[in-house]
Amino acid sequence: MGHGAQHTDDRAMGTAAEEVRLEPGKGKGAQSKEFSSPLLTRQRGSETWSRQLEFTLVCVGYAVGLGNVWRFPYLCYKSGGGAFLIPYFVMLLLCGIPLLLMEFTVGQFTHLGPVHALAKLCPLLKGVGVATVVISFLLCTYYNVIITWALYYLFNSFGSSLPWQSCNNTWNIVENCTNGFPGNATHLRSASQQFFDYRLLQMSRGIEEIGSIRWDLFGLLLLAWIIVYFCIFKGVKSTGKVVYFTAIFPYLILIILLINNVQLPGAKAGILFFLTPIWNKLLEVQVWVNAAAQIFNSIGIGFGTMISMASYNKFSNNILKDTLIVAVTNSATSIFAGFVVFSAIGYMSHQYNLPVEDIATDGPGLVYVVYPEAFVTMPLAPMWASLFFFMLLCLGVDSQFAMVEVMVTSLMDAWGKNLLYFFKRKEVVVLLICFIAFILGIPNITQGGIYVFQLMDHYTAVVSLMFLAFFEVVAICWFYGVRRLSANYKEMLGAPPNLFFKLCWWVASPLLVTVILVSSIIRYSPAQYGKAYTYPPWAEGIGWIVSLCSIIWIPIGAAHTLCTSKGSFIQRLHSSVSPVADVIPTENWDQMVKLKSGIYRPSCSAMQDSNDLTEETGI
Repeated sequence: MGHGAQHTDDRAMGTAAEEVRLEPGKGKGAQSKEFSSPLLTRQRGSETWSRQLEFTLVCVGYAVGLGNVWRFPYLCYKSGGGAFLIPYFVMLLLCGIPLLLMEFTVGQFTHLGPVHALAKLCPLLKGVGVATVVISFLLCTYYNVIITWALYYLFNSFGSSLPWQSCNNTWNIVENCTNGFPGNATHLRSASQQFFDYRLLQMSRGIEEIGSIRWDLFGLLLLAWIIVYFCIFKGVKSTGKVVYFTAIFPYLILIILLINNVQLPGAKAGILFFLTPIWNKLLEVQVWVNAAAQIFNSIGIGFGTMISMASYNKFSNNILKDTLIVAVTNSATSIFAGFVVFSAIGYMSHQYNLPVEDIATDGPGLVYVVYPEAFVTMPLAPMWASLFFFMLLCLGVDSQFAMVEVMVTSLMDAWGKNLLYFFKRKEVVVLLICFIAFILGIPNITQGGIYVFQLMDHYTAVVSLMFLAFFEVVAICWFYGVRRLSANYKEMLGAPPNLFFKLCWWVASPLLVTVILVSSIIRYSPAQYGKAYTYPPWAEGIGWIVSLCSIIWIPIGAAHTLCTSKGSFIQRLHSSVSPVADVIPTENWDQMVKLKSGIYRPSCSAMQDSNDLTEETGI
């Protein structure tokens, strides 16, 4: 059985790097199974997953998050029901799987986080790596608030009755409170909606009234960060243990909930509403853009997380298998969650005699307002509610600690020795990162915190992400190049990637990312909360500042590279789009000679071998 990560001291790493040898007596392209890339010599040590299953589960846990439960089902029914699955799977094949394999290849080959990996592959766009780390850090400062809400609902589900099942509570506004859904009566609010607004959030009338800190949420936010810290404080050593539970247990709960839901009256109508195809929707361009955006955001391309996690892989790990497992599991979970969600919505439609479209929604409103209302009329309501919110906790924690790990990996890549010299232990570095993110998340748990949360989410996960994803794809697929990427893949796995992946990297994936980016720009709308509240201009300005906190690193990185390079402008521009690291395939050799200047120092024997090769071939 695995024990997380295996550590090797500095002397052992140095010896391993110096002992990389070509194996005589084997055919062309043969490679030792014990081969370990010298790229493992890095400032953050040579941590690797002790069992490859841990890496797979971490990536599945990161990809399968709250969006699978609260975003995909709603998007599916709004975009043509079962017909939406056609563009969804097309985009999965042309965009999701190829780009996930691309990030896995970069991370595993370089054994570096996104900052240093992008700086080696395309110096001109090295700022993209920094931007991915910044956006992941910004996201994790408010994403943990969702976990805080899940904890709040979980602890409130342990009583004999659920507190949101009636209007007879101190927080209710009785005159406009209703048990069940108000339908078209816009002046009424359900008891579950009032629990969310007036009990959980105690929300003010706008971001202008930030109000006081919700101290019970403050304590739960602290608890959420403590949970995250103990998931990652030992690096992949602790993360690898946690995911055996957090990545698998939600599926058990989803299965239990589905078994219960399908037995409820009206469940069949809800599922049919979810799946019934509306074929003419396929003629709408926006449906295809929605499918591509859902695949892109769900898998998590552009956050740097997959590159970071793959950087802890063994050099010869089969990343193609991991890519297929993660992508297929993510999509299958989204569809399965759709059955769970819409069976419950169909039941509520039957109970309250309302159309399904009057109940269905997406985002936090689905899991914290609509779904809790479903539990009220179920037998053993507290038990079902407890299971559901514990599932949300597991889904959220998986994604959260993966995003925090991006920051940890990047810091240890850059200043690992200095940080360890000053703080003595890596655990203290992780604690400091978690503490800073906790402090930055406090505005989200004030009485006006929901408006801060919505503003952050809009300008971080919507506006910034597609810019970063576009430049990442351009940097890797076009500037670094499909030829080099394919050579890296072949060096690790012994065979080149399929022609399909090469075509996707060269044409399909960059084109789709460009279409999504252009569509996002054309369809841009300012942030708003609900249907009524619009943000004042000064709040919009803050939102754009938040967005620029990540995007600005791209032009800064490009300017720094051009200014610090030598030669004429054309020479500097040419060198800035040429990789610092490259592979030179050899002929009649058992392995490739790796000359990755700037990533690691080749051993003496490797340098001698490369010199001999140069003399023989004239390269």
